[in-house]
Amino acid sequence: MDSFKDASRLIHDDLVKLRRDLHRFPELGNDLPRTQQRVLKELEGLPLEISLGSSLTSITAVLRGGKPGKTVLLRGDMDGLPVQEDNDLDYKSENNNMHACGHDLHTAGLVGAARLLCDRKDELEGNVVFMFQPGEEGPGGAKPMIDEGVLDASGERASAAFGIHVMPGEQGVFFLRGGTAMAGSNCLSVTMHGMGGHGSQPHNTLDPVAPLVEFCQALQTMVTRRFSVFDPIVVSTTVLRAGEAYNVIPPNATMKATVRTLSKDSWTLFNSAVRELACSIAAGHGCTAEVDFETTYPVSVNDHAEADNAAETLSSLFGKDRVVIADDPLMGSEDFSYVLDQVPGAFIFLQATPPEIDPETAEVNHSPKVLFDDAVLADQCAALAALAWRTLNGSGA
Repeated sequence: MDSFKDASRLIHDDLVKLRRDLHRFPELGNDLPRTQQRVLKELEGLPLEISLGSSLTSITAVLRGGKPGKTVLLRGDMDGLPVQEDNDLDYKSENNNMHACGHDLHTAGLVGAARLLCDRKDELEGNVVFMFQPGEEGPGGAKPMIDEGVLDASGERASAAFGIHVMPGEQGVFFLRGGTAMAGSNCLSVTMHGMGGHGSQPHNTLDPVAPLVEFCQALQTMVTRRFSVFDPIVVSTTVLRAGEAYNVIPPNATMKATVRTLSKDSWTLFNSAVRELACSIAAGHGCTAEVDFETTYPVSVNDHAEADNAAETLSSLFGKDRVVIADDPLMGSEDFSYVLDQVPGAFIFLQATPPEIDPETAEVNHSPKVLFDDAVLADQCAALAALAWRTLNGSGA
């Protein structure tokens, strides 16, 4: 597999150029027309079967190996964030959006992997599906791509799937774990319905603000008393909304929170317990509660065998000192979870803080000042190519 590492260095400058062009013009959500066209231009001339999404600007590219075998899926997300960049770069964003989560590197890295694998097409034992996905930051592009057939794009269901995501940290270090890798992301919305009136006469109203405040406080206690510390959840109240006038008690009051879960069991328990808590507190104040609990992204669960396969592949390619097996999941969320729900695979992180920045104090993903070094691009594309190759061919290239 060292040949992938050597070949990746030869195309590194091309990938940097692509990454920086994407960085200048980030697009949001599932509508990425410029990004889609830019990637299609990079894939021109490669022996790929390319199809475009109908409900979103996705790209699915299939490489058919010269020998029969299984199918592996490699994924890169393409969308940015509505964040105004606060960095002094030659390639700083020009449109008030920002690739603040490194998806520009993911896209360029997947293009690189496609080039490396296409060069070895005749020796490849099976097929590779390259999944260029919009909308990871929302509203979610993986599920629509699955609905449109990306997992079966080669004519059969992919047998393994891999993705790599950049993060702050010591440059060039990969980390992953088998089992739960990232939390599920859920949105909780609770509205207390009462009866409004004059602020000077609360006894003539059913004040919804009081039970909402009580609920928000009780919610944190419930988390520590109803859930095991070995299957934790994180609840952060992020929205509180009630009246507009200081002397008017409003008829309704609403809160919203993000809820991160690490298992389906904790999701089920929270869904039941939060409704019971909200309704009982509301009833104690003569109000009613409307509770909405929705999953944004499920828990991301790496297949243990594929995580082991990935760790062995990366260690063989880059050395064991550059591969870390994480002790704990991350509480962030990813819609690659939808792929991992149906295909055994592994989601891997690659640390990419520039060498002049202390990794311990580096800005994190989604910050307007976060910086990722495109020096990792060669290793990123070599890693993706090697993961597909080893899974299909079973040996080094």
